[in-house]
Amino acid sequence: MSNSSNDRRDRAAAAKSAANLGGKRRERMIRIAGAATVLVIVFAIIAISVIAKNSDTSSPDTPVTAPTADPNAAIPKTVFASDSEFAFGVPSGTGAASVPALEIWEDFQCPACEAVEKANGAGIRELADTGKIRLIWRPTTFLDGNLNNDSSLRSTAAWGCAIDAGKSVEYHDTIFGNPPLTEGDGFTNETLIGFASDSGIEGPALDTFTKCLNDGKYLGWASNSTAAFYASGAQGTPHAVLNGVVVPNDVLADKDKLDALVASTTAS
Repeated sequence: MSNSSNDRRDRAAAAKSAANLGGKRRERMIRIAGAATVLVIVFAIIAISVIAKNSDTSSPDTPVTAPTADPNAAIPKTVFASDSEFAFGVPSGTGAASVPALEIWEDFQCPACEAVEKANGAGIRELADTGKIRLIWRPTTFLDGNLNNDSSLRSTAAWGCAIDAGKSVEYHDTIFGNPPLTEGDGFTNETLIGFASDSGIEGPALDTFTKCLNDGKYLGWASNSTAAFYASGAQGTPHAVLNGVVVPNDVLADKDKLDALVASTTAS
């Protein structure tokens, strides 16, 4: 009996040890898989950026492609005025003027912008919502010229209508979460109105949004912000600047790296 009991205890101990080992292996594999996923996203961002730059037939700083600013153009609610340091930018979050300012130039047709949003959009907004940064989105439409459409212009104008409806973040995220199946296909007005509904704009507010979009109320604002993009010297999108210092895209796309950079900037 004693030998039988000992055998059972030995088998139970061996089974527990094997289970623990298996659990540790699974944990290790999950960590490795997670790290690999981050690396894939970062490499994708770099590759997309290189491809975009190599295929760009009109550099963003080419004067002939820059739109003419219209000082009388309407701007959406909460957007920075033309005489501001962040002219035509869209503020987000709760950061006070004393915390680092993170400006991100984006084009709604930009695959690399979409990749950054997928990798760390939530992390960027967390920094903004907890007041650790002043997040300012800087829209630009320079890809319209490269892709021979006007979807960046119209989608930015649509975003302005959504900002008025109090759905700035929701609409921004919906557009980047639903890119065209093929780059260059762009967005129809019907699609942009559908994004408004997906963002929680409904009823009379959706009617107002639709009129705002169809009337082209914020096309001038979109052009003004693009003129500011050209004047900034940015060479493509995404282009992030933290307190005047350019943030590499691989840092922007990595939550831990960006959090560390913001913390060091705040401490300095």
